[in-house]
Amino acid sequence: MAEVLALKDFNLSMADCPIVQIESWGGMLTRFEMSVSQLLGTALPISVGETARHGDTLTVRISPRRLWLMTEAGAKPSPLTIDPGLGCSVALDEGRVRFRLSGARVLETLSKCIAVDWRSPASASGRAFQTAFHHVSVLVLRTTETGCDMIVPRSFARSLADWMVDNAG
Repeated sequence: MAEVLALKDFNLSMADCPIVQIESWGGMLTRFEMSVSQLLGTALPISVGETARHGDTLTVRISPRRLWLMTEAGAKPSPLTIDPGLGCSVALDEGRVRFRLSGARVLETLSKCIAVDWRSPASASGRAFQTAFHHVSVLVLRTTETGCDMIVPRSFARSLADWMVDNAG
C-alpha cells in the first residue's frame, strides 16, 4: 500500500511500516540492552522518545523496556534472536502504516489534530513521542523542522488521513 496526497503547502504519503518490537523482561534491562546492542552493532537510544539510526534501521525507545525497529517502507527489519531469558521479539508486520508528512503547513495542520508543543525538546527533530489523534494512539517521529512521520494503526489509516486533509484546508 502506497499513496501520496498533495495539498497546498502540505504533502502526505502513506506506506506499510513493518516493525519489530523487542522488549526486556523486568530486572533484565541491562543485560538485554548489552545483548541487543551487540546484535544490532550500534548503541541503543537511552531514554523514552530517543531514536538511533544504524544503516537503514531506525530504533525508537517506546518505553523504558520496549524498542521498535523500523526500516523504510517495503523493507522488513532483520529479525533478532533475543535470548528468551532476557526478553522477547515480535513482528508487528501488518498492524501499522507510516504517514510521511512534509511541507510548510505540516505542524500547523497537525496542531489542529493532536495536542503537541512543537517547541518542546520532547518534540524536536530526531525525537519520537506518542499521542492521541482523534482518540487513536499514534507515534510521531519528528524528522525535520517542517516534517514528521506518524506511525498509525492500519485500521484507522484512511480515517486519520481524511481527518488531516479536512484540517489542512
